[in-house]
Amino acid sequence: MVRGRRKGWWHMEVSQNRVKGIVVDRKRILEGIFFLAVMALSFYTIFRGQDMGRIRQALGRLSPFSLCAALGVALFFVSAEGIMIFYLLRSLNGRSRLGRCICYSFIGFFYSGITPSATGGQPMQLYYMSKDRNSLSESSVVLMTVALIYKLVLVVIGIGTLVFWHRPLRGYLEEYFPLFLLGLALNALLVALLLAVMLAPESMKRIIFWMEKQLVRAGLLKRSETRRDKIIQFVDGYQGAVHFLLAHKGKVLAVCFFTFLQRMSVFVLTWIIYCGFSLEGVDALTVMLLQATVYIAVDMLPVPGAQGITEIMYRNVFSGIFTGEYLMPSLYVTRGINFYFVLIVSLGVVAVNCLYVRRRKYK
Repeated sequence: MVRGRRKGWWHMEVSQNRVKGIVVDRKRILEGIFFLAVMALSFYTIFRGQDMGRIRQALGRLSPFSLCAALGVALFFVSAEGIMIFYLLRSLNGRSRLGRCICYSFIGFFYSGITPSATGGQPMQLYYMSKDRNSLSESSVVLMTVALIYKLVLVVIGIGTLVFWHRPLRGYLEEYFPLFLLGLALNALLVALLLAVMLAPESMKRIIFWMEKQLVRAGLLKRSETRRDKIIQFVDGYQGAVHFLLAHKGKVLAVCFFTFLQRMSVFVLTWIIYCGFSLEGVDALTVMLLQATVYIAVDMLPVPGAQGITEIMYRNVFSGIFTGEYLMPSLYVTRGINFYFVLIVSLGVVAVNCLYVRRRKYK
């Protein structure tokens, strides 16, 4: 009888795990289909009605040196996050080496790129960090610190651009200026929320639970104890980040500075392409700030990789920068490098890591 019960429980656990695996697989399949559908629609929008012969001629004038430099900058942008993860993880006696930390960064980029609002990146990074025998709590603290500083730097750049470059900004953005304000407000709200969670955790728990209760009453959410547990874990997780930030002020300042360089690197990529087409008349700061405003405007939109809206906004905002026949070629090259190229490289890293984890599992 005892053996039978144990066997029954084991079979129940196995079947539950299988169900969970099926649900996860279905979710990933649906996310992949949605991503591909959005990508197809984006490609249709930006290629429709274009003279591909003239575009190929314009692309042929792009300096090979500038193209290689842009590719290098794009890879640096992603790798820089891995360097920061390694720097902070080492402070907590983490196990992972620099190469593995850079892999975590590419994994995060891939899953952020294919999920709405970039929600899939950090969970997958955390999964692989734990597989490498890093402490779950320490890994969470590192990723939360990197995410907070990343958003904070982006908000500071956006506010600085809005305050000190307001009139030219409105002139370039025109009807997209409200979208920029919305993106900046959403990023600022997220930073404020994270800071509130870190500084007043118990108050934030009460506020979040009250909001959840109202959404359940309105029928927008189903009652779930699991959700409440996740909220508690989320808030408590940021308490670890608070203690880390207070105990490592010098390291945090170094990460802030390096994050600023990282953010500016992806903005300078557009300037490299501008120079690569031998265009003149617009200074580097103008091109970089415009690219920053496009990024801020679309960063929080619930579309995988902000596809579609990024291309449309770029085409309108940079129409006065990349003049004549160079506008669409610059869009194809810039967007192709800073998103699709890096996404393909990241997919390769994800594939290799899946094989690495599976091989190590069966050793």
